[in-house]
Amino acid sequence: MACLTTKRERYEMSQKYSAEEVSRHNNADDLWIAIHGKVFDVTKFLKEHPGGEEVLLSLAGGDATKCFDDIGHSQEAIQLKDTFEIGTLQGELTSPVAAASTGPTVDDDDWVYEEPKKEANPYIPVFIGLAVVVYAVLFYYIF
Repeated sequence: MACLTTKRERYEMSQKYSAEEVSRHNNADDLWIAIHGKVFDVTKFLKEHPGGEEVLLSLAGGDATKCFDDIGHSQEAIQLKDTFEIGTLQGELTSPVAAASTGPTVDDDDWVYEEPKKEANPYIPVFIGLAVVVYAVLFYYIF
């Protein structure tokens, strides 16, 4: 069965919003976020969000793309997100989380796993040699 949309819904989805306009919708009573260049009005979803209200409030009026992608949402969550779409974003929008961060930025995408280097104890060959000599002497005198 095809999903039917009203004229108003089609009009809203074709709307283009500036970064400044999106950033003004940044509180619990009027909460917009941008994800992958699309604008979403998630005001009605705020109390239902499984991660809690704080997650959406911290992203209010900003770009939530990185946070949304990093969580690894289910297909159902992605489809649910699409129901809140109201238009597209014109221009660049910063993430409120990134803007609020005052610490150094770390790029973890370039990490390469390396096996820990195993440095042999230099005394192991000495102990093995000594053990062989002691065993040989004991074996010679006992048998």
